[in-house]
Amino acid sequence: MTEYTTVSIPKELSEGVEETIEGTSFQSTSDLVRFLLRSIVIQHQQQGELTEAEFEEIADQLHDLGYLE
Repeated sequence: MTEYTTVSIPKELSEGVEETIEGTSFQSTSDLVRFLLRSIVIQHQQQGELTEAEFEEIADQLHDLGYLE
């Protein structure tokens, strides 16, 4: 059985994510967060250490999605 943990994000961000995922295959904020984190982990596993440029690109993408300020 899969165990879960909780990640907290500001309510305003959550509302923005809900608007962003409308009309997509993501059913919830949690779905999108899991997808993004899995993508990062998979990329790291395939390529080894992330370069600073790769990390910054991911951070920029998360910022554009409203996850980072």
